[in-house]
Amino acid sequence: MAKDARPTLAVWKFASCDGCQLTLLDCEDELLPLSGQVRIAHFLELSGTEDSDGPATLAGRGPYDLSLVEGSVTTPEDARRIQHIRRISRRLVTIGACATAGGVQALRNFADVTDFLAAVYASPQYISTLETSTPISAHVPVDFELRGCPIDRRQLLEVITAQLAGRKPNIPDQSVCFECKRRGTTCVTVARGTPCLGPVTHAGCGAICPAYGRGCYGCFGPVERPNLDSMVPQLRHDGMSDRDILRVFRTFNAASPAYGPVPRLVGEEHPGDSEDEDGDG
Repeated sequence: MAKDARPTLAVWKFASCDGCQLTLLDCEDELLPLSGQVRIAHFLELSGTEDSDGPATLAGRGPYDLSLVEGSVTTPEDARRIQHIRRISRRLVTIGACATAGGVQALRNFADVTDFLAAVYASPQYISTLETSTPISAHVPVDFELRGCPIDRRQLLEVITAQLAGRKPNIPDQSVCFECKRRGTTCVTVARGTPCLGPVTHAGCGAICPAYGRGCYGCFGPVERPNLDSMVPQLRHDGMSDRDILRVFRTFNAASPAYGPVPRLVGEEHPGDSEDEDGDG
């Protein structure tokens, strides 16, 4: 029997909601032609078997030509497993806010994780977890990062095609503002004074929120070199408190190095902003 010459694709889950994996399954019409070009060798969301050779495992067998990784590293086992996946993957692409910037679960990075364990689990002593939630790139080299919560399926197909063809993915590093211009959406900040992260957020969503009259809240992560020195004062001008500015930058991308200066900018410019700004203390 002739060996299947198609390149192999593996899809992995770490700490996440599975939404980015579902984006691949939602490709529907595009997924059938794709499956003819690549062999999906490991994808537990799709199948419980690996290359029809028996049950798949969380660690996988490999080797794989391309691995897509969803989710952040939050447990000691995660940290070990991503090292193994990197070794058996020729190319590794992280998909979604959790894998590229720690995700919503990275909010633990700014608190005591033991407090969360005690509040959520009846027997926290049986839970093995790390103090932080970190992106995959904090643990292994990554060939490309695809942002979004969830990712855009058109961008995902472009990344898969490009990686398998050995070329750079055509994912422009533009802001959401460019997408507003393309679809003819009036700037919500200029027209209404609505706080919006569009100028410092990576394009890819199609500027959905501004199209419906609300500000962008940053689910596609930072553009390259975001101008936070201008963005933070603008958000204040549009009515956001320092606490809300911190929250909106941390919601999806709490562990993003690009947004790291935000607490410093807030603290330096308004050192007297107290935790009881609502009048509780």
